[in-house]
Amino acid sequence: MEMQERDSYRHQGLRKKLVDKIGKKGIHDEKVLAAIGKVPRHLFLDPAFTEFAYEDQPFQIGEGQTISQPFTVAYQTAMLEVKKGDKVLEIGTGSGYQAAVLCEMGARVYSVERQKSLYEKAKKFLPSLGYMVKLFYGDGYKGLPAFAPFDKIIVTAAAPFIPDDLIAQLKEGGILVIPVGAGETQIMTRIVKLPEGKLDKKEFDYFRFVPLLEEKNFGKK
Repeated sequence: MEMQERDSYRHQGLRKKLVDKIGKKGIHDEKVLAAIGKVPRHLFLDPAFTEFAYEDQPFQIGEGQTISQPFTVAYQTAMLEVKKGDKVLEIGTGSGYQAAVLCEMGARVYSVERQKSLYEKAKKFLPSLGYMVKLFYGDGYKGLPAFAPFDKIIVTAAAPFIPDDLIAQLKEGGILVIPVGAGETQIMTRIVKLPEGKLDKKEFDYFRFVPLLEEKNFGKK
């Protein structure tokens, strides 16, 4: 099916309304809004949800995971301060929607997914839309040491603590955005890595994410 048929003028119009809605909620970064306006979110959802794809709400994508609410995606992305060419590590590929938004902003995206079925799906699906994301099946808590350091790191699942491995893989001057909390809600946290290993940590608004899964014996049978 041609992309034009898959992403109709109607879909594009609905995306414009979504972008307007997100802007009114307080997201003013024009590059982030432009990226949200380009990514065909309806293609990332089960056909049963297509009619609601441009509502500002999350949806189930299987394996107990969700595609994040567009406002949340925009919020986290704006906090990252993405520049064209930035090397960005995403923890939690999920549907691939957040990775696609980062790609639209010119980032070089590396993404780790813990659920095998979601990883396999995203690996086929993202390139079909022209998004060349380097995808990995693994434990997000460990990041991707072989490809470090990263300019930016974004975690798209609730973390009870900030993993040391992710801090270690961040460049000096780099930014980590992560929802921290073991309860039902998490506080969006932004960490800037300063010289001599010092960290500038700031906490922002509360959100609700599915948990970041840790598996001690990941990859072993």
